[in-house]
Amino acid sequence: APFFMLPLSANFFHWIYKNGISNGGLYKRPFNEHFEQAPMYVAVFTYLGFGVGTLFGYLRDFMRAWGLEKCHLATEREEQKDFVPLYQDFENFYTRNLYMRIRDNWNRPICSVPGPQFDLMERVTDDFNWTFRFTGRCIKDVINMGSYNYLGFAETDANALKTVADVLQRYGTGVCSTRQEMGNIDKHVELENLVARFLDVEAAMVFGMGFATNSMNIPALVGKGCLILSDELNHTSLVLGARLSGATIRVFKHNNMQSLEKLLRDAIAHGQPRSHRAWKKILILVEGIYSMEGSIVRLPEIVTLKKKYKAYLYLDEAHSIGAVGPTGRGVVEYFGMDPDDVDVLMGTFTKSFGAAGGYIAGKKELVDFLRTHSHSATYATSMCPPVAEQIIRAMKCVMGLDGTTQGLQRVCQLSENTRYFRQRLHEMGFIVYGNDDSPVVPLLLYMPGKIGAFARRMLDKNIGVVVVGFPATPIGESRARFCVSAAHTREMLDTVLNALDELGDFLHLKYSRHSRSSHPELYNETSFELED
Repeated sequence: APFFMLPLSANFFHWIYKNGISNGGLYKRPFNEHFEQAPMYVAVFTYLGFGVGTLFGYLRDFMRAWGLEKCHLATEREEQKDFVPLYQDFENFYTRNLYMRIRDNWNRPICSVPGPQFDLMERVTDDFNWTFRFTGRCIKDVINMGSYNYLGFAETDANALKTVADVLQRYGTGVCSTRQEMGNIDKHVELENLVARFLDVEAAMVFGMGFATNSMNIPALVGKGCLILSDELNHTSLVLGARLSGATIRVFKHNNMQSLEKLLRDAIAHGQPRSHRAWKKILILVEGIYSMEGSIVRLPEIVTLKKKYKAYLYLDEAHSIGAVGPTGRGVVEYFGMDPDDVDVLMGTFTKSFGAAGGYIAGKKELVDFLRTHSHSATYATSMCPPVAEQIIRAMKCVMGLDGTTQGLQRVCQLSENTRYFRQRLHEMGFIVYGNDDSPVVPLLLYMPGKIGAFARRMLDKNIGVVVVGFPATPIGESRARFCVSAAHTREMLDTVLNALDELGDFLHLKYSRHSRSSHPELYNETSFELED
């Protein structure tokens, strides 16, 4: 049965009460997230592992300085020893001595479409990961648990891609101009109209790069004299866009409504620093699904605060558009809300739609303003026509405009796969972060030595995973990040789960005590330090 038809248990209502998310009926569906805290001994051994690695790192740096060990990194020339250093040794310490030990687990070259399975080019190292050489062998049919191929549109089926091939034949590979000059073609207009229809908004504008959709458009919306309130776990593209804007930035605790409301209240009461003039604009920056935590934004509460304090809301749906909601229309649909409640809807085509680029959608006045003032529209090359056609093909499929129900089936299959995968991991005893409906599934590894061991042993079992550690995560929360896809079959997921069960026992990764996390209590925290 669909999730919204399942009966609710007394334990669930107890969870809602304890975590303060009922909020007078703001939520029309269960909102269940997990952030279980690891046992104390895990934290102790995690920091001890980093401490030992750091100690040996300094020892190896000492040996390199005295010529007892070969230094593979770039160094200053002897003639320039009195110049300002170009390479800061301390800044590169982590890369040199910790990251290099497990470097083989990243940047693996793929030589096929990143579908539910892919092929890897085998490589080996003869100098402890400083350099790699290819063996000429290809590792076939590796189960792909790392790509953002949520709806399975990263595919090579000739029949599915026929329209893309036709557009490639007619338009070529590139536009070679910006949207404001000679780069505005009929495919862009068709795509923008389709995106606006898909999101049920007045207008939309598409861009050739997802990262630049944030970083190049936020500066066009806010500037000096404006205030940006940003979630502490926002993506780098949002952070960069906020910094480039010149606006004042203040950070609130992740998904913490008390923290956000305190900043809003202080901003209204005190205004700008020194002059105490009212802020020109207050813009709240949040994501739909947070790609490292697997958590979903508390949109109903944020919209309530936004309306109460007359702020603007910028919602980045890079990971949520296509991936959540009954028909794949993102967190706005997931919560049953009106798209007009969000001032700026942003998303990317790089995940659910198997393409590239991004969009900004909302009121027609907003989109018309960006067509004139966006740095991306003015200076960046337009989206290439075959990519635009791929997005049109995928979006029409999701909307059912291709005359089939295949798109809706993909959305339902993704939801089913996500819940099955997460539930099995919880049952096995792993600590898994995030929302039950999020296809981003972080499995906590904690200890630095287990990052490399986990990824290598999973590849030995023909499973490709993404492992993440400091500084991309807090130093004590290294993790493997799984991305579930509608293209994954139940057999694939069971193969991965069986491997995880075995590896979890071997590496002692099953830390869960099935206790309620201390993390959600942060949502009700009222005493905390905030940084400007």
